[in-house]
Amino acid sequence: MRARTRLAIGAVSAVAGAALLTGCGDAGSSGTDAPQPSASGAGCAPVAGQQLIALQDDKKLQNSDNVIPAVNSKAANPQLIAALDKVSAALDTPKLIQLNKAVNEDRKTPKVAAEEFATTNNLTAGIAKGSGGDITVGAGNFAESQILGELYRIALTAAGYQVKVQQIGNRELYEPALEKGEIQVVPEYAATMTEFLNTKANGPNAQPISSPDINTTVTALKAEGDKVGITFGTPAAAQDQNAFAVTQAFADKYGVRTLSELAAKCSGSATVLGGPPECEQRPFCKPGLEKTYGLSFGKFSSLDQGGPLTKSGLRDGSISVGLIFSSDGAFATS
Repeated sequence: MRARTRLAIGAVSAVAGAALLTGCGDAGSSGTDAPQPSASGAGCAPVAGQQLIALQDDKKLQNSDNVIPAVNSKAANPQLIAALDKVSAALDTPKLIQLNKAVNEDRKTPKVAAEEFATTNNLTAGIAKGSGGDITVGAGNFAESQILGELYRIALTAAGYQVKVQQIGNRELYEPALEKGEIQVVPEYAATMTEFLNTKANGPNAQPISSPDINTTVTALKAEGDKVGITFGTPAAAQDQNAFAVTQAFADKYGVRTLSELAAKCSGSATVLGGPPECEQRPFCKPGLEKTYGLSFGKFSSLDQGGPLTKSGLRDGSISVGLIFSSDGAFATS
């Protein structure tokens, strides 16, 4: 499981990256709970299938968690930022999905996957080479962060820097190191980092300042970064946020591609939602689906956060819809 706890589970968990959500062993994790009183109508029973798709969050329940380079302000300069922004310009969510698939399913190393991507996408073209210097890129302890760290290494090397990528761990470890300049660059996620800095400065009950709009989120993020000596580059189109997935077979059978369509056609007793135990209480998970979309479920299955239990539940027809990461390689179509 990833060390990064996604914002979509709630603002509190955005700061608790080290507190991993549990899937097995908790009360109720062995099966599904009784039908909820709010469920009405027949709903949509699970449909087994291997290919997963993410339903469009058309009412923008989730905040904008675009990939964005974070840089120690003392190390930041136009040459360095421009090189990192080349990575942002090359990345969208489908490409990030393919990169994750290359590592998590095709078993390539993050370094190899990043180098192949850089060659295919001509990543270093147009990067001006300067006097450079030594740069340490920090990476979280999950594959996607390591892939992004390697992409940053490639771009910064082309800009004349001597670069090493160092796996550090969770945000609680690497963010202070970034502030102190012990590392100079980290791949980050806009909304999650915004709320991490917000709650670090203002307490766990601070009013959230991130938004579904990426420009609003980045404005807030840069303001928080200025307070602690962290500069941010340009966000990529690529996002990694919580997504609600169904099988392709489910989407085809019931004619759903968006969460609004899911609510309109599938609210009811046969519909089973799967996810981590916290999903039942977190405002951007089950309560958010109920409030924003008017979606009701007959059952909730306590599984994991974007992990193998949830994906298996979708594929074997145990759950109708499940919470997994939007950039997961399971969404790859080839």
